[in-house]
Amino acid sequence: MVAPEDLDAVLRDARGGDEDAFRRLYRLQQPALLRYLRVLVGDDAEDVASESWLQIARDLHRFSGTWDGFRGWTATIARHRAMDLLRAQRHRVPAAGSGEQLAELHADDDTADRAIELVSTDAAIALITTLPRDLAEAVMLRVVVGLDAKATGSILGKRAGAVRTAAYRGLRQLAQRLAEPNPKLTPNPSPDPKPEPPPKPRSGPEPRSGPVRGQVTQIRAAALKEMR
Repeated sequence: MVAPEDLDAVLRDARGGDEDAFRRLYRLQQPALLRYLRVLVGDDAEDVASESWLQIARDLHRFSGTWDGFRGWTATIARHRAMDLLRAQRHRVPAAGSGEQLAELHADDDTADRAIELVSTDAAIALITTLPRDLAEAVMLRVVVGLDAKATGSILGKRAGAVRTAAYRGLRQLAQRLAEPNPKLTPNPSPDPKPEPPPKPRSGPEPRSGPVRGQVTQIRAAALKEMR
C-alpha cells in the first residue's frame, strides 16, 4: 500500500510535468477505470479509457486537489466519454465474460476486503453488468474505483445516502446471483422501476457449498459494511 501523502506528492509532480510521476498515476488508476468502463461500454472500454487519459493528460495542469480528488476527477472524465459513446451508439454494449468463471474464484476468508477483491475480477464485472445501471455504477465507483459516497454522488448526481443504498442493493443482488446455479449474463441497463427496501436476510438453506458459497458470504459482508 502507498501512503496517501506519497500519492499526493506523485500527483503534484505529475501536474508539474514529471513524466515518470504521470506514468505512476496511470498504473495506479487505469485498472479501476478500465473495470468501471467495462460495465458501461463493454468491449469499447479500452478505447474509451485511452480517450479519457488523453483528456486527463491535457487538463492535469488545471486540476487541483488530493489523490482522492484525482480518482473522482478521472472517473468523471471517463464516465462523460462513455456516455458520449453510448449516445452515439444509442444502445448499451454488454461486457464480455462467462458465468462459468465464477465457480473458479477462490474464497480464502469471509472479510469485506476479500469481497472487494472478488468484484474486481473480470467474471464478477461481467455479472455486475446484469444489474440495473444505477446499481452497477454505484458498486463500481464505491467498491472498485474506491470513491467515497459523496464523491460518487457528485459523479452520479445523487446524494451520499442514495449512493450507499444503491451500492448496498447492488452488492446484495450480486450475492444472490452468485448463489444461483447458472448466473445469467443478460445486461439490464435501465434503473429499477421503483425503490425497494433493503432485502431481509435469507431464512432458507444456504447457497451451494464450496467457493461460490464463500463468495456470497463475502459480498453480503461488503453490503452490510456499506450501510454502516
